[in-house]
Amino acid sequence: MNKNINIIAFQGEIGANSDLACRSVRPEMKTLPCETFEETFDSVRTGKAELALIPIDNSVAGRVADIHQLLPESGLFIVGEHFQRVEHHLLATPGSQLSDLTHVHSHIHALNQCKAFLNANKIKAVVHVDTAAAAKDIAMRGKKEHGAIASRLAGKIYGLNSLEANIEDASHNTTRFILMSSIPLKTVSDEDKMITSLFFRVRNVPAALYKSLGGFATNGVNITKLESYIVGGEWFAAQFYADVEGHPDQRGLSLAMEELQFFSSEVKVLGTYPAHPFRMTLK
Repeated sequence: MNKNINIIAFQGEIGANSDLACRSVRPEMKTLPCETFEETFDSVRTGKAELALIPIDNSVAGRVADIHQLLPESGLFIVGEHFQRVEHHLLATPGSQLSDLTHVHSHIHALNQCKAFLNANKIKAVVHVDTAAAAKDIAMRGKKEHGAIASRLAGKIYGLNSLEANIEDASHNTTRFILMSSIPLKTVSDEDKMITSLFFRVRNVPAALYKSLGGFATNGVNITKLESYIVGGEWFAAQFYADVEGHPDQRGLSLAMEELQFFSSEVKVLGTYPAHPFRMTLK
């Protein structure tokens, strides 16, 4: 299998926020748009791309739907993370003014994140499958009454003007992405500020979750994220995704993982990688 070592894949259209994030993370690489997350994962597995950048959480919208169900079976490893500030631009055809707009098209999350602006300007929101795809459609439509909410990059690519920048309601609007590869990242235990991501399924017994997490508390390991979700309709046993600080070879995390495995029916480490500098601003 020949691997394209200079390509990074993402889900969405060219100019989407994920495309913008890819260009920030790997500016030397060519971006590859994919229709679905499954196609994005597959592009790495089959060698069409070397890496994939996947959104996993947003500070306003919460976790990205379906990702946690897809990650365990993706066959890929997390080799990095990236926090991207989301800056929504109001895009329109050249010559259009804000007062001309009656409808604005975008992804439902982007529309929800700009409600105050849209309401204040009495503009009707129209749900689209993707922010960049909305910008592309508006450019093809060519009507001054219709605009789009997307990135500045999308406006540049599709020949649209930015009438207003940063129209999002929350100034903290940030998306966390994970960088994925078919090969795990080689790390050593003495590296500072590492994150380990894992999935686990607890046994269906009383206090199983409490006991499985006890080792992290007693060994001083910080859990920065813990998500539960149902898989395959099995209501009696949830699966969990967790991000924890540290390297599995460090004594504290090693002991915590031993205790986790004792009370869990399945544990899968997805990767250990350097913490993004953005985390340091959250302390």
